[in-house]
Amino acid sequence: MPTVIQRLLSGYANSFNRRHRRHGHLFQNRYKSILCQEEPYLLELVRYIHLNPLRAGLVHDYGELCRYPYCGQSVILGKRERGWHDAAFVLQLFHKRSVTARRLYRQYVEQGIEQGRRPELVGGGLLRSYGGWAGVKALRRAGAYRKGDERILGEGDFVERVLAEAEEGFERRYRLAVKGFNLERAVNRVAEVLAMPAEEVLDSGKARRSVVARNLLSYWATKELGITQSELAKRLGLTQSAISLAVKRGAALIRRHGYSLERENDR
Repeated sequence: MPTVIQRLLSGYANSFNRRHRRHGHLFQNRYKSILCQEEPYLLELVRYIHLNPLRAGLVHDYGELCRYPYCGQSVILGKRERGWHDAAFVLQLFHKRSVTARRLYRQYVEQGIEQGRRPELVGGGLLRSYGGWAGVKALRRAGAYRKGDERILGEGDFVERVLAEAEEGFERRYRLAVKGFNLERAVNRVAEVLAMPAEEVLDSGKARRSVVARNLLSYWATKELGITQSELAKRLGLTQSAISLAVKRGAALIRRHGYSLERENDR
């Protein structure tokens, strides 16, 4: 999704401006992705996002919203199909039978129309968890300083846990960088762990051993060394979607076999 949005905000916006002889930003606000705590905020966020066209006046009523082609609402209700849209994941939160799930989902979204704009659904779950800014200030007066981040939507404990994990990841990347770990060293480590020549690790072929090596390298490069998936895709001559899939498979490999980027004597 970030790649799609980047192209929309740059390539499309530039061509639109040239075509209409205009300058400046095409879209009102900058794009940001929010990490959402699945319970209890996911459904609230889905409903809020899918009601955007109605709040903006792009459609006249709820019935038109359910047929609107540029919103996920029509996909979840089965009126349109998009292979990349995981409507089933949302529907299974309502009922096991798709017909019943769609009916309950439609009712749920319709009930949210009267709520209007929801400023609290843009992240910063700690503010809501502690009763808004007044609650946060009261905690500070008592000497209890809590963490918050507008990129995270969830309860206070969830926000703190995510931030702690992010800080831990940053510290680990810094420590690895100090020790001289880079992509070349990760390639050599993959070759060592899988007992194969280092040049085969970078092979983009579909041989099983090469695929396993690529999966492991993709995980270590992105998650441990902080190399972006787009950058790694260019380095390996692959698509970003291929790298994304390789990272997931690499994570499963590490859970199964306990592989580590560092040797025992490196730690």
